[in-house]
Amino acid sequence: MKTKNLIIYHGSVSIIENPKYEAGKLNNDYGRGFYCTESLELAKEWAVSDAKDGFANKYSLDLSNLKILDLSKNATVLHWITILLQNRVFNLKSDISKMGKKYLIEHFNIQIDQYDIIKGYRADDSYFAYAENFLNNTISVKRLSEALRLGDLGEQIVLISKKAFQQITFLGYEKADSKTYYLLRLERNENARKEFLMNRRGTPSIDDLYLNDIMKGIDPNDPRIQ
Repeated sequence: MKTKNLIIYHGSVSIIENPKYEAGKLNNDYGRGFYCTESLELAKEWAVSDAKDGFANKYSLDLSNLKILDLSKNATVLHWITILLQNRVFNLKSDISKMGKKYLIEHFNIQIDQYDIIKGYRADDSYFAYAENFLNNTISVKRLSEALRLGDLGEQIVLISKKAFQQITFLGYEKADSKTYYLLRLERNENARKEFLMNRRGTPSIDDLYLNDIMKGIDPNDPRIQ
């Protein structure tokens, strides 16, 4: 049987030859894990700050017998935001948003510890703001779903199981210059924000679902939340 290998990159201020299982931060998008991307350019953007260069570490990931949760294909945007709610810190401003958090976790939670790898949107500045707007009942689930497809902010591949860490091989690295890639990251986020604002000018529909509508018992298979 032919082994399927995936080339992935991890942006960091350090060269990481041996990624460590359970070494990541708990409050990342999908919890503790090793966050990567298939895009070399995105890895370089994620590696730098405004004043510090970084590295795009390159790896080969053997996908043999790994269980992958692809949130953009096998889940809804509500499943995505429910995972974020359990890991990231949101500014929930109203009783509706606080009740909504509880409702989403009860009805749209995915047991991610059953998987080896998660693939899904990265809650960068713009995406996180869209998610927070939805939780505060100011944009519909349709607008949130559309926003996640704007601006080319990229998806991430996250290793979360010990088995996945055993199947990754370091291939080298490329340097990322902060003067170049920090500006590119800002530009990418700004473009996503502009596209979202332009998209919001469209005529809202009476059928659009907001968080308070979803809490009334919307079927998880309703096509309006796919």
